[in-house]
Amino acid sequence: MEKSNQAPGQVSYDGGMESIKILREKVDPQKIKELAESVFADMIKIVADVDREILAAGGELHADAEALLLEDGSKQDNLWGANFFPWKEPFRRLQYTALINIRPGADNAGMLIQNPDIRRKVQSIVEKLLLATHEKMA
Repeated sequence: MEKSNQAPGQVSYDGGMESIKILREKVDPQKIKELAESVFADMIKIVADVDREILAAGGELHADAEALLLEDGSKQDNLWGANFFPWKEPFRRLQYTALINIRPGADNAGMLIQNPDIRRKVQSIVEKLLLATHEKMA
């Protein structure tokens, strides 16, 4: 993976046709559109670091975004995957499912994030970085 030049607050790694970005500050709607359309047309795979309150967004696999955040200094225990659907109604925009969420040792035996506190943290990070200032998920 090669680093590419991005605006301050973003790191991008290009791997073939996919592009994963680390988001540290709110992104504009055009960037969200680009992320959504780059792979799945209407969805963005995200991995949230619930401690550092940042996201890795884009690409085909949550595992790739997870690897990028680990390389950036995140800790495995703080990383949780989800899918973001920018054009759905606010309460339907997030699906808290990803293979990287399967962690029996952390009482999360399936792909869905079981802990409501972790889901709230992921939602809060998404609201902060991907939604317009006036928007909320619920």
